[in-house]
Amino acid sequence: QVQLVESGGGLVQPGGSLRLSCTASGTIIRINTMGWYRQAPGKQRELVATTTSRGSPDYVDSVKGRFTISRDNAKNTVYLQMNSLKPEDTAVYYCNADTISLPGATRRVSWGRGTQVTISS
Repeated sequence: QVQLVESGGGLVQPGGSLRLSCTASGTIIRINTMGWYRQAPGKQRELVATTTSRGSPDYVDSVKGRFTISRDNAKNTVYLQMNSLKPEDTAVYYCNADTISLPGATRRVSWGRGTQVTISS
């Protein structure tokens, strides 16, 4: 089993910053890609950013230049630094991880429960 726990959400004004964290725990052998998704009210969940095990990032166009994804493999943790936040960034942000874990060296794609990010003046 793999558990993902997010933290760092909250309410900030437009133009502000937040840093999200997500830590994976469990009988993990290896973590491949980790990423952040978000879901705004009435909309489908969308990919925000991903990072490979070597730290190669990828971003949805709407956050390029504003968000930075990073990871600490020693801590099984992925971060999302969000700057110049806009009201349209308001959503529940979910952590995602593609892992190999016990029992059986099984590949699993796991999700966190989400953390609310609200951008409002």
